Amino acid sequence: MTDSKYFTTTKKGEIFELKAELNSDKKEKKKEAVKKVIASMTVGKDVSALFPDVVNCMQTDNLELKKLVYLYLMNYAKSQPDMAIMAVNTFVKDCEDPNPLIRALAVRTMGCIRVDKITEYLCEPLRKCLKDEDPYVRKTAAVCVAKLHDINAQLVEDQGFLDTLKDLISDSNPMVVANAVAALSEIAESHPSSNLLDLNPQSINKLLTALNECTEWGQIFILDCLANYMPKDDREAQSICERVTPRLSHANSAVVLSAVKVLMKFMEMLSKDLDYYGTLLKKLAPPLVTLLSAEPELQYVALRNINLIVQKRPEILKHEMKVFFVKYNDPIYVKLEKLDIMIRLASQANIAQVLAELKEYATEVDVDFVRKAVRAIGRCAIKVEQSAERCVSTLLDLIQTKVNYVVQEAIVVIKDIFRKYPNKYESVIATLCENLDSLDEPEARAAMIWIVGEYAERIDNADELLESFLEGFHDESTQVQLQLLTAIVKLFLKKPTETQELVQQVLSLATQDSDNPDLRDRGYIYWRLLSTDPVAAKEVVLAEKPLISEETDLIEPTLLDELICYIGTLASVYHKPPSAFVEGSRGVVHKSLPPRTGSSESAESPDTAPSGVQAAEQPAVIPTQGDLLGDLLNLDLGPPVSGPPIATSAVQMGAVDLLGGGLDSLMGDESEGLRSDVGGSPAIGGGGFAPAPSTTMPTNLGAPLGSGLGDLFDLTGGVGTLSGSYVAPKTVWLPAMKAKGLEISGTFSRQVGSISMDLVLTNKALQVMSDFAIQFNRNSFGLAPAAPLQVHAPLAPNQSVEISLPLNTVGSVMKMDPLNNLQVAVKNNIDVFYFSTLYPLHILFVEDGKMERQMFLATWKDIPNENEAQFQIKDCSLNADAVSSKLQGSNIFTIAKRNVEGQDMLYQSLKLTNGIWVLAELRIQPSNPSFTLSLKCRAPEVSQYIYQAYETILKN
Repeated sequence: MTDSKYFTTTKKGEIFELKAELNSDKKEKKKEAVKKVIASMTVGKDVSALFPDVVNCMQTDNLELKKLVYLYLMNYAKSQPDMAIMAVNTFVKDCEDPNPLIRALAVRTMGCIRVDKITEYLCEPLRKCLKDEDPYVRKTAAVCVAKLHDINAQLVEDQGFLDTLKDLISDSNPMVVANAVAALSEIAESHPSSNLLDLNPQSINKLLTALNECTEWGQIFILDCLANYMPKDDREAQSICERVTPRLSHANSAVVLSAVKVLMKFMEMLSKDLDYYGTLLKKLAPPLVTLLSAEPELQYVALRNINLIVQKRPEILKHEMKVFFVKYNDPIYVKLEKLDIMIRLASQANIAQVLAELKEYATEVDVDFVRKAVRAIGRCAIKVEQSAERCVSTLLDLIQTKVNYVVQEAIVVIKDIFRKYPNKYESVIATLCENLDSLDEPEARAAMIWIVGEYAERIDNADELLESFLEGFHDESTQVQLQLLTAIVKLFLKKPTETQELVQQVLSLATQDSDNPDLRDRGYIYWRLLSTDPVAAKEVVLAEKPLISEETDLIEPTLLDELICYIGTLASVYHKPPSAFVEGSRGVVHKSLPPRTGSSESAESPDTAPSGVQAAEQPAVIPTQGDLLGDLLNLDLGPPVSGPPIATSAVQMGAVDLLGGGLDSLMGDESEGLRSDVGGSPAIGGGGFAPAPSTTMPTNLGAPLGSGLGDLFDLTGGVGTLSGSYVAPKTVWLPAMKAKGLEISGTFSRQVGSISMDLVLTNKALQVMSDFAIQFNRNSFGLAPAAPLQVHAPLAPNQSVEISLPLNTVGSVMKMDPLNNLQVAVKNNIDVFYFSTLYPLHILFVEDGKMERQMFLATWKDIPNENEAQFQIKDCSLNADAVSSKLQGSNIFTIAKRNVEGQDMLYQSLKLTNGIWVLAELRIQPSNPSFTLSLKCRAPEVSQYIYQAYETILKN
């Protein structure tokens, strides 16, 4: 009879009956009852009421019954900690049992009961089991130490278990060694600073000896540990590689990938002139090929890893092109990966084969696959110059099929081929133009428009073709609109007499009728260029284009080196470092390949920097105002303040990215291009060219402020506690004298995680003001309006209106001087006005800025002392509690309070919207009205402004 019968009963008085059966004298009945209890627990019923009765069944010699009771215990100990203490005696007894299976079972269960109260009782039994004569018990105890460390790290360190674990690495039994390595690796991962796995040639030798006799999981743990070792020279690296190579023929694919990881890492240290280097390359290919005969899911993982390996060392698989040919029954995800690798391996030697395959794929039924195949043909043309001719004729054959999506993809790749080989294949343009009407995808339309604009002088009816696109200008996607604008300007510069009207039409469509800031900006720049200096316009718009490179989608080298260190893990499938997708404290330790040694190439080519140097954290530099173009349309927004860029080294703390991408966001993205929305009339020049009209702001974009959209925009919104953050009184920012009668006063506030700029606009002129719009220049923290400036009725003379403008922090970033400087442009029906103001930094303190105590201590120690700044806050008569609650209102959180020699010390943390943490120590003496504030931060340039925020909050 199977165990399914236990799952069928659903009687009413079941618990009561089970209680009776559990207390029965008959052993068989007891066992049946416990099985029923476990069955109920498995399907999610609450049987915790039976805890004492089940625990009584622990006193038995029957191994099966013991296992069941222990299973129950693991499940319910957390909800019944007081009851669980009853079971401690039995554990202690079971750890002395003559049967090693029972001893191991007791230790395993102890590790799984995550109850603080019990942990200290478990130390003695665990200590005995770590020294047990039976290896099965020792290997179980090793894993138990890692579990206990997760619950109470301090206890494990105090009890000396970590040293015992280190001793187990020298154990005679390979499985014990493997589990000890696994446990130490697990602990080291959560505490990267602790040097637990102190690997040296002797311990590496022991690991390699154990490697041959472990189970497959044990081998993976040991190989992963070896991958973190740094051999002292190429001799040692070679000997490790020789002893790891046999693992490549293992049946388990995870073992194979772990071995590949170790070899790829240590190959960096071998000179390419060595015979062994060549042998190793040959040995790496067969196991990778074998992985591709597994089931599709494993194939996919293998292919993602092979993709990385081929980018790092294409020579390994250069003769294995055939295994990457697609089979008809491969799932689509495998097909697409194989295609990718085929292109990476394409070379002059095999290009004929590859092209024949790709042409075949382009007639398949799967649309995604066909698209990728057509793109692949284009990529081959760009990669292998000798094949370009053949690729272009293949693409033309495909265009003749008239299959819509094939034609569109072909046009997109032909555009790139024109870029790579100028003046070679332009004869095909006529064929492309025949297919103009069938294009309906933005990318294909944009590519075709680019071709027409770029080669306008060769196409007789270029103006008619572009005009046909212009008819539905507003329905096109942004990509097509931008491309069309540029193409028509190119056409105008090539044939000015015939296309004057056309260019006038596109410029007014782009500037006056469009809501898209990128399109308007580009329109205005062209307009101004053409109206002021047509010669310069020609140089800018018709400049020589750089040739495109063959591999546009290669992974950036330092990232590739890091990913090679993660072969066989999720990171190698996502092609992202663990820090990008692992939540919490783990996975931020950056790994990198060892620097190359002894290779002849390092002497010859200075540009191949050792990859170890590259992978070291490079300091991120915040661009200064002088480095950037600022905002082209707001050229008179105050002079650029240049100064040396401040380098701020990226973080490598404990295991937490305290900056949380903060510096990256401080860096801003220079490729954002010109994002201005505000501009006066451009300069008006000769050349019979009408001036561009002043920009009109779209006023229909944002919802009324009361609609809560403001909060939606504020992506940095915190937890949503109604913080009573200090709001400064309004001051005049723009006097009426300077703004033709418009006076603007205002202040900044932060409420429930939303930042707003509270403005009062007053009309002191004699005419009505309307059509208000606002825009910020780039600034240090990316502050930007989250909605348009809503002034619902025109502003009559001598009238004022109060407006709360929601802000977010996702705008463009540029380091300002001072850091909290904000340059603003406000436009109305009269003119555009500029002013700058300083915002208090506390509006950027987020609601989740409270750091954990342990974290605080570790971070305080980790930030270098030269980053500490001290300030005096004078004339402040508050006591410590008042200070603490006042600061908490503005999201400065007190983590701990100590009294040292009569003075109060407050330890505080706060976090800025861009993820930068600031730690503070505030010293308060009861009799002394001046406080001492010490600030520590990884970006020390913010300290001065944090101090100003403290002073403002405490004194108001």
